Amino acid sequence: MEQACTVRSLYFSGAAFLILYPAGLALLAYKANWPAFVVWLVFIPGFKWGYLRFFPLISRWKGYGSVYDKFPANFEAASVEVMYYSLLGCPFCPIVAGRLDALQKQMGFTLTTVDLTLKPQLAASKGIRSVPVVEVGKDRLVGNATTEQLAQLIAQSQPA
Repeated sequence: MEQACTVRSLYFSGAAFLILYPAGLALLAYKANWPAFVVWLVFIPGFKWGYLRFFPLISRWKGYGSVYDKFPANFEAASVEVMYYSLLGCPFCPIVAGRLDALQKQMGFTLTTVDLTLKPQLAASKGIRSVPVVEVGKDRLVGNATTEQLAQLIAQSQPA
C-alpha cells in the first residue's frame, strides 16, 4: 500500500470529526450520561493523538509496511529552498517533517512548511492530491520518503 494520505480522505475525516465529535458530546450531555460524556470527551481526541503518535509502531499491521529508515552517512550542503506540504491527520506527515528537520541541520537548505489543512484551494491549485509532499524546484516527492530519498532530491536540485 502506498505510504501517503489522500487529501480528499483527510478533509472528509476532518469534517466528520468536526461534526460527529461535538454532536456526540451534545447528545450525551442532553441525555445527562456524564460518565459516557467524560469518556467521549477524553477518549476520542486521545485515540486520534495516540494513532498519530504511535503510527510508526502499527503501520506494518495496517498494511503500509515499515516507516523506519537509516540516516545516510554522506551529505552535500545545499543552498536550495525546500517546500514541504502537510495536512492535519496524516500519520506520514510528522515522520517526513522530522526527517526534513534533521536533514536541514546537516545540509543547510531553506525549509518552508505549508499546512494545507485550512488551504484546500492551495492544494487544488498546486495539484496536490496526496500528502506529504516535498518539492524542490520542479521536482516533487509524494508520500513517505526515506531520508536518503529526500537527501538525493535536495542534492540533485542544486543550481549548477
